[in-house]
Amino acid sequence: MFPSIIICVCTCLLMILSIPFKPVLKLGKLHVDSYWVIVLTGALLLLISGQVDIGTVGGALLENSAVNPLKILVLFISMTLLSVFLDELGFFRYLAGVTLKKAKTSQTKLFIYLYLIVSVLTVFTSNDVIILSFTPFICYFAKNARISPLPYLAAEFVAANTWSMALIIGNPTNIYLATASGIDFLSYLKVMLLPTVCAGAGAFLALFLVYRKKLSAPISGQPIAARIHDRALLVIGLIHLSLCTIILAVSSYVNIEMWIVSLGAVISLFICVLIACLIKKRRPKELLNCLRRAPWELIPFVISMFILIISLSENGVTALLSKVLGSELAIFKYGVTSFLAANLINNIPMSVLFSSIIEPLEGAARQQAVFATVIGSNVGAFLTPIGALAGILWSSILNQNGLKFGYKDFLKIGVTIALPTILIALLALHLVL
Repeated sequence: MFPSIIICVCTCLLMILSIPFKPVLKLGKLHVDSYWVIVLTGALLLLISGQVDIGTVGGALLENSAVNPLKILVLFISMTLLSVFLDELGFFRYLAGVTLKKAKTSQTKLFIYLYLIVSVLTVFTSNDVIILSFTPFICYFAKNARISPLPYLAAEFVAANTWSMALIIGNPTNIYLATASGIDFLSYLKVMLLPTVCAGAGAFLALFLVYRKKLSAPISGQPIAARIHDRALLVIGLIHLSLCTIILAVSSYVNIEMWIVSLGAVISLFICVLIACLIKKRRPKELLNCLRRAPWELIPFVISMFILIISLSENGVTALLSKVLGSELAIFKYGVTSFLAANLINNIPMSVLFSSIIEPLEGAARQQAVFATVIGSNVGAFLTPIGALAGILWSSILNQNGLKFGYKDFLKIGVTIALPTILIALLALHLVL
């Protein structure tokens, strides 16, 4: 048990330290994110040292079950590709531009509009995509409009990581935890709708109170609106994303696995776009950019973390943690501990770990623990930059745009906004369940 624990703990600690101190490894001209390399190294050490059986790992990866990490990765990356395609066409920036134009000189209106549009888009796409799409635009717009970008960046990040709870496809952690417990699309929505709305409203109020003084100043500059690059391709992209979301909602009733639906939508999108580009006699640059921007690093990261969790499970660690947490007051125990654990080991590995911890639970306690952990995995993302991959991406983009936003600055927002938001969400979940 102890060698497995030591390797897993050291791996997670090194991953945490890599984010502020060495986020990127430079191998000649190749730049590689260090976090997944460290986790991959830890997984290989466990396999080489015999702390986890390679046959068990292989069996888990080939198992025909909803919790198969390969199926979950296909679902998440497919949904990301559908969203990134729309971003390549300028769709998200166009909507932001229209919103910003309507706000005129009022920062308060701008703040409200931006929070609403990010919230709505996050529900139907994913938090990571929205953060990647909107963050550079906000930095650029704020500079041009001569206003502080911080209220809008905070609003964007908090909205994206709160409203991502609404649908099962909003976050890979939602997908993993729900599918591991056999929860389908509509069953998930029925439970999570009220907690998401309550958390979203509470987060907005907290944000407004924190930034109300900065928002009182008028906008002195002029926004530059984005434009749609190809309206025909935009229609194709919107149709595919809309149909995919609708089919996902009824997939459990027609006995189709969600990863097949999303993968089919992406294949169909690529074929339709290739045909359209062939007719127009131009290169399908949007598809090429989609493939470049897809989060491929999640594949070694998730599989490696899966190996770490298998080793802990085989050595009795997860069973011990399950006994410690128990089944009493499951909503608050699992909600708070998952919220904190996400900021120690990141929300994706935390979800893999907690899925194993929750497995022995039965009935209502199991359901409460699953949904509480879903909330912890989403809201935990804006307590510290370590809480989610979205936080790492967000901080990196801010650095690229010359904005200093350190660990203490992030934590300041996290304490004032994340803590009340997690409390509100868990109380709403208690009312539902």
